[in-house]
Amino acid sequence: MDVLLLFPGQGSQKPGMAKDLVEAFPAARAVFDRVDLALGSKLSTLCFEGPAEELTLTHNAQPALLAHAAAVWAVAHERIAPLVRGAAGHSLGEFSAYHAAGSLPLADAVRLVRRRGELMLESGVTRPGTMAAILSGLQRPIDEICREAASAGVVVPANFNTAEQVVISGEIAAVERAMELARAAGAKRVVRLNVSGAFHSSLMEPASAGLKEALSAVRWADPSFPVYSNVTAQRVGSAELGRELLARQLTSAVRWTDVVRTMAAEHPGALFVEMGPGNVLTGLLKRLAPDHKAAACGTVAEVESLLKQVS
Repeated sequence: MDVLLLFPGQGSQKPGMAKDLVEAFPAARAVFDRVDLALGSKLSTLCFEGPAEELTLTHNAQPALLAHAAAVWAVAHERIAPLVRGAAGHSLGEFSAYHAAGSLPLADAVRLVRRRGELMLESGVTRPGTMAAILSGLQRPIDEICREAASAGVVVPANFNTAEQVVISGEIAAVERAMELARAAGAKRVVRLNVSGAFHSSLMEPASAGLKEALSAVRWADPSFPVYSNVTAQRVGSAELGRELLARQLTSAVRWTDVVRTMAAEHPGALFVEMGPGNVLTGLLKRLAPDHKAAACGTVAEVESLLKQVS
C-alpha cells in the first residue's frame, strides 16, 4: 500500500491536542519534552490544557501543530515510513512535512515555525489586514472579483482549498469590498476569518527578510520522500529548493487543490493520511480526490486504526 501524508495548518489546533498520545506512547512524550526544551517554555501544557485564546495566537499555534504532527509521526514512523511516497502540508503544515521527510530536525523545526509565527504577527501589526472565506456558488472568477475590489486596496486569493472554497486576503477595506462582490456574484456563504493578519498576500512582505534569515540559519537535508509545494503544486526533492519555496509561500497563494490533485494523479490508489489534530484536510480530500481513501491520524484511536490498515 502506498501512503501520502498530509499535515494541517492553522485552525486545527485546540486545547487537549496530543494529550492522549503523550499519555499512551513514550515516543510522543519524548517529542513534546524536546519541543519544550527547544523553545524554553511549556508549549506542552498550552497544548494539553489551553487556554484556547493563547493557543490560537499565531506564534503558539504554529509550533503546537508541528509538535502534534511530529508526535504522531514518531509513533507511526517505523511502520508506515517504508510506504510513504510523498507528503504535503497546508501552509504551516508544509514545515511539518519537511520534518517528517527528514529535512528539518525537530528542535530546529519548532524554533523556525515559532519565529515564522512571530514575524507574521509583527507584519499584521505593521500592515494590518484580514482574510475571508468564500464558499460555493460564485458565478465570477475569484481573481476577477479581487481585481475589481483592489480599487479599495490590496486583496488577492490566498487559499485555493477546493473549487467551492477559496480564501481571500488583504487590506481590510479591500477584503470587505471583495466580500460584497462575492455575495453579489452568488456565493452561498462569505465569512470573515478571525486572523491576526493578511496571510499569503503581499502584506506579509515585511516578514520575508526575517523568514529567509531564519530558514538559512537552520540545518537542512534533502527530503527522504518528495514534499509537494504550496507555491508550485509540484514535488520538491532538494533542501535548497524547499527552503526557497517556503520563503515564497509566505506571500503566495496556497494552491491546495492543485497539490492534492497532483499527488492523487501521480499515485493512484494511495492512502492519504492526515497527520495531526482534526480532519480538515481529510474532509477536503473527499472533494479533491474522491477515488482515494483517506484516514485522519491524530489521536491514539486513529493511530491504532491506521496501523491495522497498513499491517
